[in-house]
Amino acid sequence: MALHRQGSGSVQVDRAAFRAQAHGNGGIRHKLNRGRRFSRLPGIPQCSVAVFVLILFTVFIITIVGSNYPFSDRGASCEPRFLNSTSQLAEPEEIPKFAKFSLQYVEREEKPDGVDDWEPRFAGHQSLEEREASFYARDQKLKCGFIKGPKGSPSTGFDLSEMDAAFLNTCHIAVSSCIFGNSDNLRTPTGKKVTQSSKKHVCFVMFVDETTLNTMSSEGRQPDEKGYIGLWKIVVVRNLPYTDMRRTGKVPKFLTHRLFPSARYSIWLDSKLRLQSDPLLMLEYFLWRRRFEYAISNHYDRHCVWEEVMQNKRLNKFNHTIIDEQFAFYQSDGLTRFNASDPNKLLPSYVPEGSFIVRAHTPMSNLFSCLWFNEVNRFTPRDQLSFAYTYMKLRRMNPEKHFYLNMFKFCSKIVG
Repeated sequence: MALHRQGSGSVQVDRAAFRAQAHGNGGIRHKLNRGRRFSRLPGIPQCSVAVFVLILFTVFIITIVGSNYPFSDRGASCEPRFLNSTSQLAEPEEIPKFAKFSLQYVEREEKPDGVDDWEPRFAGHQSLEEREASFYARDQKLKCGFIKGPKGSPSTGFDLSEMDAAFLNTCHIAVSSCIFGNSDNLRTPTGKKVTQSSKKHVCFVMFVDETTLNTMSSEGRQPDEKGYIGLWKIVVVRNLPYTDMRRTGKVPKFLTHRLFPSARYSIWLDSKLRLQSDPLLMLEYFLWRRRFEYAISNHYDRHCVWEEVMQNKRLNKFNHTIIDEQFAFYQSDGLTRFNASDPNKLLPSYVPEGSFIVRAHTPMSNLFSCLWFNEVNRFTPRDQLSFAYTYMKLRRMNPEKHFYLNMFKFCSKIVG
């Protein structure tokens, strides 16, 4: 298959915010100082000529080889090398190397005998013993959101209409995002970048609550008779499971395999991002080309959870005591500092950017998504604190079953 460079990226966000972080990072810009012209250097020893030629040859090789890597640092930014067209794309058959096991999900939880202070919860009441057992990649039934209480009890939240639930069940490939509590503006995908094939075969779903829908409607952005605004199918969520909108947003972010039960692939975008490329090209690039089942970018500035903890506390992102409790729990269970020089490190970074996730709905990918969701439910909704711990614990407890995760370099062409 011939690979061609496409000039545009996949997602767009406010460039200024990320550019300010990128400068001084050492991984975005590279400069090659131009020396004097060779003919103006008098009396060059023969060995110096050889060294100079060797340097030129090395630069040439790096340039050629570098063009074969997914990203190439050229000037101010790196660039994802998407194919030019979807016309020759074919969805891969089942990939044998992906771990095979069966996952089922707890749908209802009964009130324990003799416990008065108990109420049904969307994520259930997971004990530490259940939590530990859930990390094994094996046939199992685990808690993964959408858990109802005893018959006759009120809904635990994230309620969808029957029509919308039926629509989600028809999706084979899903692109999704959410806006809850008027937290952002609706950004429609760039239609000219999305092929007719994707418009026909990919579901574009924006989850909103009633408050956000009312605001959009009052601003003149009302869904049409089929429920669409541009390419987005607007799906209204009633009875939100959490009062914290950030935590509520983790439901569609992590549990896409639950919301789209028939989908084989999904792409998640935070609402601050705008889709700028074709979803099928993104799937080919991030998953199919090198046979990954999960793709997420590393953070553009921080790579160690210790740094992320300090940043969250410095900016008062969440209750400091709960952050400290979570961090201490993770350290007691094996979380260590990120060491960039460690040749055996399992990840290129311990902190994800997290606003853009590409997934194949394989058993291991689905299990990881459930585990990560359960962590943001148990502790803080700051998912960057729990990513590395969840991934490494999953790997540690399943040494014979690999999880093919593509953690790629943060790139302005993908998110800005």
